[in-house]
Amino acid sequence: MPARAASNPASSLVSTFAAAIAATFMGTIAFVTGVACSQSAPQTPELTAKWKDATMHDIKVKTLDGKDANLSEYAGKVVLVVNVASQCGFTRQYKGLQKIHDTYKDRGFVVLGFPSGDFGGQEFDSASEIREFCSTNYSVTFPLFEKCVVKAGKEQSPVFEALGTKTGVLPGWNFGKYLVSRDGKTAKFYASNVSPDGAELIAAIEKALGEAPPAAAGSTENVGGKPAAPAAASEPAKK
Repeated sequence: MPARAASNPASSLVSTFAAAIAATFMGTIAFVTGVACSQSAPQTPELTAKWKDATMHDIKVKTLDGKDANLSEYAGKVVLVVNVASQCGFTRQYKGLQKIHDTYKDRGFVVLGFPSGDFGGQEFDSASEIREFCSTNYSVTFPLFEKCVVKAGKEQSPVFEALGTKTGVLPGWNFGKYLVSRDGKTAKFYASNVSPDGAELIAAIEKALGEAPPAAAGSTENVGGKPAAPAAASEPAKK
């Protein structure tokens, strides 16, 4: 009977190290050049019909701690959705994300972090590790949700399916960002190499915050967004 080939721990270690180096190398390229920081999202009639009239606020998710949550909680706020990772060249962006969250939260802005290991396997497996890392290293207080799939496919998070369909763009690496309007209907994508507290994104946040919140039921605004003409005052009856 032929002898089984003995496993080689050294070879396995070299393979693991090589994979880590490759992921770091790709992350560095993305950081410097922006290459692969975004990718085209599938645009099918089915997806278009599914999300045409739906908003991000219609989506139910789970928090990092596994509790049910509904994104309707953030209706009326300007939201920055980010696919985060703990072991990436862009991980330092947590500092900037926390900074803008603190700066603008009282004006109706919130950062929402969605951990993912899609790119380079650079996120921890357990929620407790993710929470500890974010709290210990960056004092993160903005909402974090359960680890999810960002890339298109059957396992894709509905959050990224919706935003990808609406913008035509999906993250191509960790720390892709979607700035979502107060009504949850429109969004704009910003690639991984766009700094959270840089001039470009800050200007976009300021602009979004300056726009009027969605009209409430019974509002005098019409469908076109212009104030409805006031009702004409009745004339006193002639004697």
